Amino acid sequence: MKVLIKLGGTLLDDAAKRQDLARQLAQVAKTVELVVVHGGGKQVTRFLEERGIQSRFVGGLRVSDETVIDAVTKVIAGSVNKQLVAALCAAGQPAVGLSGVDGLLTTAEPVHPDLLFVGKPLHTDGRLFDILIAARYLPVVACIAAGAAGNIYNVNADQMAVSCATGWGADKLLFLTDVPGVKDRSGAILPELTPAEVRDLVQSGIAHGGMQAKLESAVWALEGRLSEVIVASGQEPEICARLLAGEALGTRLTSGQLQGQRA
Repeated sequence: MKVLIKLGGTLLDDAAKRQDLARQLAQVAKTVELVVVHGGGKQVTRFLEERGIQSRFVGGLRVSDETVIDAVTKVIAGSVNKQLVAALCAAGQPAVGLSGVDGLLTTAEPVHPDLLFVGKPLHTDGRLFDILIAARYLPVVACIAAGAAGNIYNVNADQMAVSCATGWGADKLLFLTDVPGVKDRSGAILPELTPAEVRDLVQSGIAHGGMQAKLESAVWALEGRLSEVIVASGQEPEICARLLAGEALGTRLTSGQLQGQRA
């Protein structure tokens, strides 16, 4: 079974939590074919603020001029990626840090001229994952991608995860974040969602910002023929093994539900 796990950058900002997740991922990699994609927006914001640069967002996406894309490359593909790789290696799982730029793993195009170097992933070539996994390495992917003209693009980490999952042919996609799942208007966790219900949550404004982007990416993944997407808290003990064992945690979306909506 092929599993892709996306880790929110907030989960990786604390060394102890990063080491615990690395231990869990090392265990998962013994039983399934695994790829990890991660973000690092919180770390990028802090890096820029330390240099007197305020981030500007449009529609939840960080406007990325040359200064910002340089920071994103240094922080997400640099320190965040290498800290996670080092933690995985320390946990006994040899890992290789990548970005979408490496080997032209993921290609992207500009989202909108106003956002400058913010990209939408077009395609991920999953062959590199297969090569690394066959050699017993765990691919760890940072969310930047390459353009046709050689530009580097800042890519939303959820979209990057979906592109990697669909390009590789993953069976399951897990979004591990800092919240316990998708909430309804009353704040209760929704155990299951259909794509139609996702649209309702977005249109009503209940799901907005980062959660809106995550849910829209999840539906995109299901349309790309992934069989299952789960949004859950990376703070839960042994979350990776529990989710893969089928425990009902977080919010689950499945391709069967999508097919039912299309019928």
